Amino acid sequence: MDKKPKVVISGYYGFNNFGDDAVLSVLVNSLKDCGIDDITVFSKNPKATKEAFKVKSSGTFNVFGLLGNILRSDFLISGGGSLLQDVTSLKSLVYYLCVILTALFFRKKVIIFAQGIGPINNKFFQILTKMVLKNCTFVSVRDEKSLFLLRSWGLSPELVSDPVWSLKTKTRYSHHAVGVQLREWGALTDEMLNDFAKYIADVYSDKIIFIYALQESLDLKICNKFEEILKKYNPDLHTHVVTNRATFEIVESFSHLDELIAMRYHACLLALKYGIRVLPIIYDQKVEKLADEFEIPNRLLLHNEDEAESKIRRLRHGEYHINEVKLKAKRFNFKPFEDVLFAKK
Repeated sequence: MDKKPKVVISGYYGFNNFGDDAVLSVLVNSLKDCGIDDITVFSKNPKATKEAFKVKSSGTFNVFGLLGNILRSDFLISGGGSLLQDVTSLKSLVYYLCVILTALFFRKKVIIFAQGIGPINNKFFQILTKMVLKNCTFVSVRDEKSLFLLRSWGLSPELVSDPVWSLKTKTRYSHHAVGVQLREWGALTDEMLNDFAKYIADVYSDKIIFIYALQESLDLKICNKFEEILKKYNPDLHTHVVTNRATFEIVESFSHLDELIAMRYHACLLALKYGIRVLPIIYDQKVEKLADEFEIPNRLLLHNEDEAESKIRRLRHGEYHINEVKLKAKRFNFKPFEDVLFAKK
């Protein structure tokens, strides 16, 4: 039998973020399913990650732990998510590139796992990212724009589905509910939040409104504030802020929704997977990429809030068409990664 490789995983883990935790859940389970059990995850909260995913874990910024674990490993898996971009933060791009460069320096094999690449506006880091990726063993991306970007750099990445497409979902049944998922973002002003609440309180006065804080540290404050504004417009509304839930609990709660208005990428993806009518709020290119891929016609731009009322009304009462062919074809397949992990030297 082939020797089982030792794997370290680098990503946005330990921040209690639903999307990244869902990706990590799929990745760890897939590794274990093919017999790999020596798995270490770099995490902001090693104790919580160790307990939740039954893996070894070391601090994200623990330099000695990072070096030691890379040295004893055979593979570094970087991803998934949107790690290699500088729109959210240049510092995070530098960090993830440094982790990959460290593994390459010690001649470890590197797998780029189902990432969304770019945008990278800094020219130096464009060149550095291109150089780093050219030295990786296997590069995979989760969307066509990332694919075309890397091809323009002379790379040959593999296009794969986002791992969250493989999450097991519950049977969907209506609870006469709508979901609203918000996060802190500079362009989301108090005036816009107030307008959203006013329109949603009107359009969905007869439904339960679930308000999702999918990363408590960034979402909970604005979600609580949004609930307060909703109640100001209609004190009789039935609302509930969903926070601090395990991945499977959030997945299950989505099965109750009829519609979803959402900012985060994986909230929109999970709605698509369930067949829930979704109105994406485009705050980041990755959400726009997802909306483009499935040809979601009804989307809300943060800088065009004048259309918010019509978009929300259209979500509930208008026609809703997306690219069903692409949706039905969405499957995450771990086999290409397994082949790389167990390839003969």
